Amino acid sequence: MTERFDDQSWSVIADPSRRRVLDLLIVHGEASAWSLAGHVPFTRQAVSRHLDVLEGAGLVSRRKQGREVLYRVEPDRLQQATRAMADLAAQWDRRLATIKRLAEAAHAEARDQPEAPHDEGHDEGTTSR
Repeated sequence: MTERFDDQSWSVIADPSRRRVLDLLIVHGEASAWSLAGHVPFTRQAVSRHLDVLEGAGLVSRRKQGREVLYRVEPDRLQQATRAMADLAAQWDRRLATIKRLAEAAHAEARDQPEAPHDEGHDEGTTSR
């Protein structure tokens, strides 16, 4: 697993069902696919598939306890995701601030420009009767 939060990692958490499973693990700590399936509107098999994808992204890990497989969130990887989201938000804040400054400057420039004179009542191509 790479250190940075890459496009593939973003696509993993982009799925609302996976985020729901991840949220449940955050709330409940360690849990089996069977116990998680009781909290979501999809099957245990679907929960297992989502857990496999989350595990592949390094967001969860598993351990075997007897015949049961328990999953838990990997806090370091989740912290990477949190930092990546905060960095992305900061980038967009800077971009939007730049757009705002440019729009305000254009508005101020347009406001300060004298209006172009126009000839009322004598539009080209029209005739009066």
